[in-house]
Amino acid sequence: MNFIYYPISAVLWFWHKVFSFVLDPASGVTWALAIIFLVFTIRILLVKPMANQLRSSRKMAEFQPKMQELQRKHKNDQQTLALEMRKAQKEMGFNPLASCLPMLVQIPIFIGLFHVLRSFNRTGGHVGELGMTVEQTRNTGNYVFGVEEVQSFLDARLFGTPLSAFISMSPDNYGAFSDIGVPPDFTKMNIILVVVPLMLASAVMMHFNARMSLDRQKKRQAQQPKKDPKDPKAQQMQMQMDMMQKMMLWVMPIMYLMGGFLWQVGLALYMVTNNLWTLVQQKLLFDKMDREEEAEREAKAAAKRTSAPKVGVRPTNTKKRKKK
Repeated sequence: MNFIYYPISAVLWFWHKVFSFVLDPASGVTWALAIIFLVFTIRILLVKPMANQLRSSRKMAEFQPKMQELQRKHKNDQQTLALEMRKAQKEMGFNPLASCLPMLVQIPIFIGLFHVLRSFNRTGGHVGELGMTVEQTRNTGNYVFGVEEVQSFLDARLFGTPLSAFISMSPDNYGAFSDIGVPPDFTKMNIILVVVPLMLASAVMMHFNARMSLDRQKKRQAQQPKKDPKDPKAQQMQMQMDMMQKMMLWVMPIMYLMGGFLWQVGLALYMVTNNLWTLVQQKLLFDKMDREEEAEREAKAAAKRTSAPKVGVRPTNTKKRKKK
């Protein structure tokens, strides 16, 4: 997993150095900005894949009737069905993997940051913590971070709380966040007062991100021909869609909150920034996609008007009559 940990720590190190030119390198604000701009760096690189994901989702909806037709036609020949499905996807320019790429990229980044932040304090026995003494922890580098930078991070405070502290952390491990022999200057309540509001803000934004997406999906479905409500397949698909919508709206944010007691202050800050970026980016991309779709509809309507026969002019019959 070093191929993930080193790049994540390198980007974090870079932005910390950048902000250290104008701010105190040991300030919690400097380290917080480094985490925030880590998010910006990653999400800027994912803007185009995210736009492709939305276009792929639209093509997926357009592909559904063709897919159902192929399934009816080749229901007894799975091999031919698979070949025809791939052929149809290629013709429509639809790539199922395009809708998964942004999420697949962000998962290892999240795991990598989780590990790097935990590895600043290695006095505990959790993943990434080696049971070191306070002295060993404060004098051991963390991937691309040197000893001085590790000490700077451990001493930094955001609203009075260390950036790699988490709610379920044992108070026995608080000692690494201060110089040797200096008692901790924070409590578990300090961690809770910082992490919980960040977690709640993230969960709310996750909910509204999902709602924005689902509202747009329902609007698009309303414009399509309605299926027979008595069709068993249509009923089953609708039940599956309703279940997925409930998961996106409620289950995912709740699961996020349930796991929050394991997340460091810095990781909670990462999630807030990431979800805020998603909210703004999604609104802008949806507006852009809507303009593109409207332009396509107008172009098709204009082409149809151009090809239609003019009023008062007899249409030309290009088919030759067969001689008797």
